[in-house]
Amino acid sequence: MEFKRIAVIMAGGSGERFWPVSTKERPKQFLNLTSPDQSLLSEAAKRAADLVSWDNTYIATARHLAERSSSECPEAKVFAEPTKRNTTGCLAWVAANLVAQHPEDWPLISMAVLTADHRIAPTDSFHRTVTTALDAAESEGGLVTIGIKPDRPETGYGYIEVGEPIGGARIVRQFKEKPDLALAKSYLDSGNFLWNSGMFFWTLPAFLKELQSAQPDIHTKVLAMAGHLTQKDFGQAEEIFNELPSLSIDFALMEHASRVLVVEAKFEWDDLGAWDALQRSYLPDSFGNVSKGAVRVEECSGCVVYNDSPDQTVNVLGLTNVVVVVTDGNVMVCPSSRAQDVRVSSK
Repeated sequence: MEFKRIAVIMAGGSGERFWPVSTKERPKQFLNLTSPDQSLLSEAAKRAADLVSWDNTYIATARHLAERSSSECPEAKVFAEPTKRNTTGCLAWVAANLVAQHPEDWPLISMAVLTADHRIAPTDSFHRTVTTALDAAESEGGLVTIGIKPDRPETGYGYIEVGEPIGGARIVRQFKEKPDLALAKSYLDSGNFLWNSGMFFWTLPAFLKELQSAQPDIHTKVLAMAGHLTQKDFGQAEEIFNELPSLSIDFALMEHASRVLVVEAKFEWDDLGAWDALQRSYLPDSFGNVSKGAVRVEECSGCVVYNDSPDQTVNVLGLTNVVVVVTDGNVMVCPSSRAQDVRVSSK
């Protein structure tokens, strides 16, 4: 049985974590956070298209970001969600559209659900890992994710406890929520836990089967939306979508699915979740400082200095472990240890 492989890049976001550079209209996937001349979304789309072709590359995003996403990646196709309904709503909308667009052969579609806000390198290793995950999804009929081998006791990520091997994957024993530091250290020491990357792989029939078991009401709504989309009744499809609960796909489906596998990543990975992540994605100077734009840093160590203003130079003197971000309209300064709280500043 030969499957048609597609890639779906989830690219919503509220633009809070990298405030003041990111905003609701310009969330972080549109920023150059790992490359000086490419946005995160452009990088993600190119990685996906090199694997499945541009014709099979889709971007799932919010309606108000659809035009910008198309402009950023004109060769990709865009699924614009009617309203914000978390990752479960996003993937329910994608599934309904795929069933409607492929009424005869949708059972032969396999999906790579990827993200637009991760640092991934090198690309060829990423492609090999994704191919292994898709192979496992197509041969085993379950839901597959990619796990990242932890190199530190990270409290900001979810974890996956792994079991026995099966093919190129391993059985998922259970998903674990973000732990405290002591628990994260125990996960690291045990060697039986991987970070949850937030990337998923399945055939469309397997996704719908598991969804029917775990969330029967959402499953019913997916099929109803697909029926209306097939008839070009977009208004009714959107009304049904608006009735969906706002749930993460991990909570709604992955934690309840009967058969979940994980493939360990063979590539470098980082979740660009806040400004301090730039210390891992940008090349630091000899004192551990990273900077972008017109910046002058003197007698500093461990600082992130990001200047998004073309008309001024940012000068930083004598600071340690501080984040400094400057735009034309805002200046944000915080300790690196508080970078995860920056979203509060944007309220």
